[in-house]
Amino acid sequence: MSSFRTAFRLSLPVLGAYWFLGITYGLLAANMGYSICVPISMALLIYSGSVEFIALTLLLSTFHPLAAFVMAFMVGARHLFYGITMLDRYRGAGWKKPLLIFWMSDETFAVNFTNEEKLRQSGNVFTGYLWVSALDCIYWVTGSIIGYLLGRTLGETLQRHLEGLDFVVTAMFVAIFMDDYVRHKDTRIYSWLGIVAASICLYLFGPQQFIIPAMFCILAVLFINYRKATS
Repeated sequence: MSSFRTAFRLSLPVLGAYWFLGITYGLLAANMGYSICVPISMALLIYSGSVEFIALTLLLSTFHPLAAFVMAFMVGARHLFYGITMLDRYRGAGWKKPLLIFWMSDETFAVNFTNEEKLRQSGNVFTGYLWVSALDCIYWVTGSIIGYLLGRTLGETLQRHLEGLDFVVTAMFVAIFMDDYVRHKDTRIYSWLGIVAASICLYLFGPQQFIIPAMFCILAVLFINYRKATS
């Protein structure tokens, strides 16, 4: 229970973000005429908020499987880097590992990566990782259900009042970044690496295509630094 309490406390910022976005997602699905099975199934099986929002529109248009695959891969490509980062952290997780991999969202990665020591002190670190991952998924699914039910009763009126709430995720990431920057002085150079790489790629590639090049730049610098340290 100690692992659960620690995971729940650490995941509370995600609860706020996921409920706001999940409610918006559920409202949109309801207003587009889907049955409740569609958004809930996508929330459970796809579990990628950006892809799920896009999929709602794709399912109402002419379906092109290859284009849908490429779109989903490009939107979710950043998770490749999350996986590489967590290779050592999840080694030895046993039966929990497939669930940890499937439930690794942006926010789950941020919480698990920056709070390893707190989760370790609460008991089994893999149990802590799993509780954070499972709770985040539950937040998203329940938010989607709440949003759908509200959408069926209140419709577009409520959705207009929720416009702009997607910024809550950006705000949450800024808070997590600043917390990590303040508490871990020895890794601040890597925080600045992310800022500089993202800024340069944003200027070169624009706001729609800068994320993947920025991550490749960060990965290249970290790899070079790792080779120098081990040579």
